[in-house]
Amino acid sequence: MNKYTIAVVGATGAVGTKMIEMLESSALPIREIKVLASKRSAGRKLMVNGSELVIEETTPEAFDGVDIALFSAGGDVSKQFAPEAVKRGAIVIDNTSAYRMDPTVPLVVPEVNPEALKQHNGIISNPNCSTIQMMVALDPIRKKYGLSRIIVSTYQAVSGAGIAAVKEMKDQARKMLNNETYEAIILPSGGDKKHYPIAFNILPQIDLFAEEGYTYEEWKMINETKKIMSDNEIKISATCVRVPVVSGHSESIYIEVVDESATVAGIKEVLETAPGVELQDDPSVQLYPTPLTADGKKETFVGRIRQDIDVKTGYHLWVVSDNLIKGAALNSVQIAEKLHTMSLIKNKMN
Repeated sequence: MNKYTIAVVGATGAVGTKMIEMLESSALPIREIKVLASKRSAGRKLMVNGSELVIEETTPEAFDGVDIALFSAGGDVSKQFAPEAVKRGAIVIDNTSAYRMDPTVPLVVPEVNPEALKQHNGIISNPNCSTIQMMVALDPIRKKYGLSRIIVSTYQAVSGAGIAAVKEMKDQARKMLNNETYEAIILPSGGDKKHYPIAFNILPQIDLFAEEGYTYEEWKMINETKKIMSDNEIKISATCVRVPVVSGHSESIYIEVVDESATVAGIKEVLETAPGVELQDDPSVQLYPTPLTADGKKETFVGRIRQDIDVKTGYHLWVVSDNLIKGAALNSVQIAEKLHTMSLIKNKMN
């Protein structure tokens, strides 16, 4: 059996750390894991599969002999080094937004559109975390009943903004409880003019504002969904909100199906056997997903399924998933696993 050398770029970050964890439990035949990061982190050591690995600086030469490179170190790093990795024969699976809307780059959720992997030219893009869990939940419904409209409101965890944002939230909470002065320097977007506290607060802005009053995060969900579903006609709108939760994105999703024979029971039946989905929906015993339900889990949890009161083909769902696992690291590793099972990796060594 072929064994692969896999590089993790951004190995010290929140997603990079989870990528390593997912690789440790993966069925992929792995010869070696290389951990890459910035020059600042080079020389430090990480424990991987019980062994200490020395972090290497991300350079073009670091990808020599690499079969698969998982990137999660920011879009600028991906733009600089992903082409270098491809030149050296690696397949890049990129977790940033750098290549998502590039028409030559597949945007893949393995449960939804694995066939798109056959079209890759060296780079494969991992969708936005909120898009991934929505696609896992909605695609089985789309395949059974069709979809004409999606309206989604997200409740996104602070870990989606990075380790420093989580630390800032915890510091703010402690200081607020002690009636001490606190500061906000990261959220809602580090590059914007104003910053607001997230502790005991909700921020209806993720990323900078763009066209039509939507943020870039909202446009990501809209455009990525259309690309993954290969459907430019589907109507989609998104409102993305940051909430004071450490990990686990939640989404309130309204959909309109095409097939009028759809029912709540039918949708539940579809989701009960859908890959990657765990149905948690029993109002009689208050069973529904929460971010703590999803924390550390690989599944996408779905509950609160109900028909719209006024629209016969309208349905509401509540969808929760760990944004660092299925929303990022796991999806990347699952793409690598799918490349392996589909025999799409040109292995350098046996």
